[in-house]
Amino acid sequence: MIAINIYEQIRYLFAVKKLSQRRIAKELGISRNTVKRYCQGENVPWESKPRQYQRPVTEPIEKIVKEWLAGDQEVPLKQHHTAERIYQRLIEEHGFTGSASTVRKLVKELRPESRQAHVPLEFDPGEAAQVDWGEATVYVAGRKSKIQIFCFRLCYSCAPYVAAFPSQRSECFLAGHVQAFNFFGGVTRRLIYDNLKTAVKEGWGRYVKAEQPAFIALKSHYAFSADFCNPRAGNEKGLVEDLVGFARRNFFVPVPRVENSTELQPELDKRCIQYRKRYLRYHPTPVKEALAALPAREFDYAVTVLAKVDTLSLVKFDRNRYSVPVNLVGKTVTVKGYPLAVRIYHGSRQVAVHPRSYLQGQTMLELEHYLPVLVKKPRSLKNAAPLRRAVLPPGFNTLKQDLLDRGEDKELARVLGLVMEYGIDETEKAIGLALQNGQHSYQAIRYYLTRRESTPSILPELYPVEPVGLEQYDRLWAGDRL
Repeated sequence: MIAINIYEQIRYLFAVKKLSQRRIAKELGISRNTVKRYCQGENVPWESKPRQYQRPVTEPIEKIVKEWLAGDQEVPLKQHHTAERIYQRLIEEHGFTGSASTVRKLVKELRPESRQAHVPLEFDPGEAAQVDWGEATVYVAGRKSKIQIFCFRLCYSCAPYVAAFPSQRSECFLAGHVQAFNFFGGVTRRLIYDNLKTAVKEGWGRYVKAEQPAFIALKSHYAFSADFCNPRAGNEKGLVEDLVGFARRNFFVPVPRVENSTELQPELDKRCIQYRKRYLRYHPTPVKEALAALPAREFDYAVTVLAKVDTLSLVKFDRNRYSVPVNLVGKTVTVKGYPLAVRIYHGSRQVAVHPRSYLQGQTMLELEHYLPVLVKKPRSLKNAAPLRRAVLPPGFNTLKQDLLDRGEDKELARVLGLVMEYGIDETEKAIGLALQNGQHSYQAIRYYLTRRESTPSILPELYPVEPVGLEQYDRLWAGDRL
């Protein structure tokens, strides 16, 4: 390729000065072939024509590979030829002697382009939002866990909302909507989904015939309509598809470490707000004004069942058992399963709250529920599951172990009675004072509790109870005279 200034001189001498090709070549000191190539202006130096190369290895097999790839259009997607399978068939059926990399390059050239052109979409403010699920990894209490991330994105502004849940069950799916609506302060007129089983009961895409009852209730309460995408048509909700990957790469890097699941959501909310400030500069119109108002009452997305309390003061829910106060044995209660908690009601009164377990065969016990029966049955204390599993304050735990080791289960039962009367926090303070003075008895603990109650302005430490000395009693018992 020649320089542009040489091309300029060739064209000037030929077109303006009318010099011959021989004369131009002599004056410019270049070959006549170069002058011949560029003098007419048919060829230009800034464009090059691709060279045609012969392919002695792949040309004999090109037609065969084309036929195999064409045949793939009539079989299921998961049974299409791979480049490796084509390479193996060429060796077995046609004695091919070329390399696997050569076949891979040929297949890449011949296979129909998988990336299709799509129509750019435009939405009105508050018109629609897209919803999808993703997966991420976090450390909860030092343990590596996989969580499900609910991704919700407004179509007009691209503003995102991401929520973390332990599963993709119906209650988590519904909770994600409620949290997203609360986060944005309103509801879009329609939402766009995959064919999620938590939303679709029968059918797919535009042919959905029936939706899940819980999802219908959510739609009715928040007054929005639902559109479902065609199978394997991620482009129909590309905004939220991109959000899933973006959230995983940016919201969960480095891998979050939290003590419990509830600590994660405030951080995700913060990241969503930061995203709106940083990445949405091309969508300045506020969307909140265009969203429909929230209903007066928040949608209750819990899974609700009725359960009978058994003789162990336990109710069954989702293949696990949860404790309730012992006075409810034999009665029917209402169990509400939320994504992170199980709440139990008797009548209109909440009687128990437990962390939600997604394992099977688990028993969740609360010591407070069993205190009335533990006080009455001291012989059960050594092996009582509610007491053994309870996370007790340090002083209480020390006293409990000491009394059990000495076989003083009745004394421990009386201390548990103080917990019923004064609460665990006040009882722990009194136990701490008693242990400081070497007193491991119910009477000493009760003394400190009553002193705090009668003279709250005077520190109990000013009135210590002296330990009782039993040496003289032991000498009398042995027959010695004082």
